[in-house]
Amino acid sequence: MRRDATFAERRRRAARIVAYLRKAYPEPASELAHRTPFQFVVAVILSAQCTDKAVNKLTATLFKKYGTPADFARADPAAFTKEISSVPFFRNKAKAIIAAARAVEKDFGGRVPRTERALVALPGVGYKTAHVILGELFGIWEGIATDTHVKRFAKRFDLTDNDNLTRISKDLEELVPKKDWKYVNNGLVLYGRYVCPARPHDCASHPLTKIWPAAAARWPKAK
Repeated sequence: MRRDATFAERRRRAARIVAYLRKAYPEPASELAHRTPFQFVVAVILSAQCTDKAVNKLTATLFKKYGTPADFARADPAAFTKEISSVPFFRNKAKAIIAAARAVEKDFGGRVPRTERALVALPGVGYKTAHVILGELFGIWEGIATDTHVKRFAKRFDLTDNDNLTRISKDLEELVPKKDWKYVNNGLVLYGRYVCPARPHDCASHPLTKIWPAAAARWPKAK
């Protein structure tokens, strides 16, 4: 992102957006249900291209059978694939989850690693997933996770020129001070879920749109 007048305007706009998110969601947290750290890793992998509600419905039963990395590592691939077949891309997700569980068992003594580098080396875990895991499980905010909610608000509020999720994350990380990174992902997810959904609608009275009214007419197409 170029550091010019546009960058300065975006930084000011981002600061106002984050100020609202800090106030509205002072303790932002994922709504993915889990009881163990690795269950959260699994839930995040399952949530790709899927709603948290659908994932939680699935894991309400799944997590009674599988709790630790060892449980998932020992899962029968065919049976496990069938057990998660209610979510999109379930075959690929089944392979990734079992492989990630085996890697955590083999390389990390059954403990979810605490660094981006180690997490992104796990099957099914990318930049976004790694930073959701680090923030939720360990309170470590070393990056901003960009999902579909974060992407559409970054585009609607003209905070990025990019479409790639990781590049959007990097743009937001330039605009927002590190101390506020933890409010961006979960804050925008909750705002998008309960205040301003993705479908075009009249949102002129919504809190963030009032900050930058031009957003009311900007509805980027999902890609």
